[in-house]
Amino acid sequence: MLRWIAALLLIPFLDAVLLGFLVTQFGAFTWVGMVLLVVLTGLVGMLLVRAEGRRTIGKMQRSLAEGRPPTNELLDGGLLIAAGAFLLTPGLVTDAIGFLLAVPITRVPIRAALKRFVIVPYADKKTGGFASGKVWTFGFPDEGTTRGGSSSDGNSTDSGTYDLGADDYTVDDHGDEDSYTIDFVDERPSDSGEDLDDDPSAR
Repeated sequence: MLRWIAALLLIPFLDAVLLGFLVTQFGAFTWVGMVLLVVLTGLVGMLLVRAEGRRTIGKMQRSLAEGRPPTNELLDGGLLIAAGAFLLTPGLVTDAIGFLLAVPITRVPIRAALKRFVIVPYADKKTGGFASGKVWTFGFPDEGTTRGGSSSDGNSTDSGTYDLGADDYTVDDHGDEDSYTIDFVDERPSDSGEDLDDDPSAR
């Protein structure tokens, strides 16, 4: 956030430095000439933004009519709004940024970079990968590790699970197909591998 604030504060500073340099180095350019140049570039830029906005709205309507989501058109609309804001701000640097966002030749690469490095990563972070389709459809993301984060080889165990053997429980159906009872062993084998007692009631 601080970087964006610093960038926004840097733009007016660059505008003042550039205007001062042009006035002091070129005698033909006076302060009145600089003001007229800034106003002229702003007016031309706003006309360009207006024309591009109409063309973008037409493309958006065609995309909706064809049943396609107007993703690029929406991004173009946002960039054109930003271009209009830069062009309305007095200064040559802001006008240059506004023209870069308004002209299609430079706006298309900016739109592609914005989509790839800003929008898609942010959408993936919020949706867990559904925005770009990078989701797991089978198995688990880390099949080599267990739920507890340890390796799934034979030497490690997961404290949250326990494998029952054939003698660890009994099933009594009471002669009825719709009801049955499962009795589990009360004692769990210790981690040292000691066997269960020979008491039949423990099975």
